[in-house]
Amino acid sequence: MFDVLVYLYETYWRPDACPDSAQLARKLTAVGFENDEIQEALNWLEGLAAAGEAYHGEQSPHALRVYSAAEVEHLGEASIGFISFLESAGVLPGAMREMVIDRAMAIGGNAMDLEDLKIIVLMVFWSLGEEPDALILDELFVAPEDRLIH
Repeated sequence: MFDVLVYLYETYWRPDACPDSAQLARKLTAVGFENDEIQEALNWLEGLAAAGEAYHGEQSPHALRVYSAAEVEHLGEASIGFISFLESAGVLPGAMREMVIDRAMAIGGNAMDLEDLKIIVLMVFWSLGEEPDALILDELFVAPEDRLIH
């Protein structure tokens, strides 16, 4: 599913540039994605669109996010740490954080891989028509061992 999401991000600038679900499914099939993978991605994107409709402005600067036991188990320390990093850097407001957590929790399985969470973060920005700044894009795309330290 994550390969489909990355393909959509790279192919379409905004979600409103995507064709309708049926046509998009045909295009993804033609590109070579498996039907199960396509359906899973399209269902996930529907949930993302629904979460985006609930996206509203700012949250109090004194608000504190407490993760449930299920969230801690599913997201894992690395993913929660990354979300906290984005929040502290001022690039992931509370409402967007909640969208990221919602979409991460919608993914089945055990502890979330940090690279998969980064794709989710990228898709949340994409779904809202927002472009993360260059430093955050670097954080989302470049593996730590490939970074040049100046």
